[in-house]
Amino acid sequence: MAHASETALFGGPSRPWKTHDWTSSDDRVRGGESVSTLTVDQQTGAATFSGHLDITALGGAGFASQRTVDDHPDFNLSGYDSLYLDIPESDGKKYTLVLKDTVLSKRPDGREQSTVSWEHDFHGDSGRQVVLRFADFKPTYRGKPKDDAEPLDWSAVKRVSIMIRSFFGQQEGDFNLVISSITAHAKDDDAASPSAAAAMARVDSCITESSIRKEAAAVGVEPQGGNRVTAFVAKTLCWRSRG
Repeated sequence: MAHASETALFGGPSRPWKTHDWTSSDDRVRGGESVSTLTVDQQTGAATFSGHLDITALGGAGFASQRTVDDHPDFNLSGYDSLYLDIPESDGKKYTLVLKDTVLSKRPDGREQSTVSWEHDFHGDSGRQVVLRFADFKPTYRGKPKDDAEPLDWSAVKRVSIMIRSFFGQQEGDFNLVISSITAHAKDDDAASPSAAAAMARVDSCITESSIRKEAAAVGVEPQGGNRVTAFVAKTLCWRSRG
């Protein structure tokens, strides 16, 4: 079934950020002292993930995160292949986006049961659009790589988290990350665009056997059947000649 080439998860008119969609999940559950909040600017509509990352209480370790609440609707991201984060302002620290397709009921003591998380680290640089490819998300279990994990079910993403951690003492202190939006983009968005298709048609229209031989001779390449180098040279020079 066809769907839009991109869809908003958070941010924008169709799915604005809402503070009640998020809750903290900091290292305090393990005896740490880190703290985080997520606020929404009512004028710009952007969300700010901020707080303090403490590494003293846990001996160099520490994390702070905001995650979607338990009753948040699932995301069906099948048919997409990347997430785009628009970041108008940041402190340049390293952050992590975490996805889950399984969330279990809480233990009798109120703590959450561990399940596999899919993580992607990124640097939050001001004025940057960060692209997180689905293929680059890595499975972890209790903070350690889980290479034998089942593939993530992209049709039923049940939880999204924005996290900062110490990376074993590499970063600490106050943090501040502003995100305008998080959107999912479809596979081959660029290749499927009308402008890209027209450009390729324009290039291919001037590729003939004679032009390949002519351009190959000009650069000293002997044309052979299926010679990709020769074809590339011909296409490149043809494109230049037709401006």
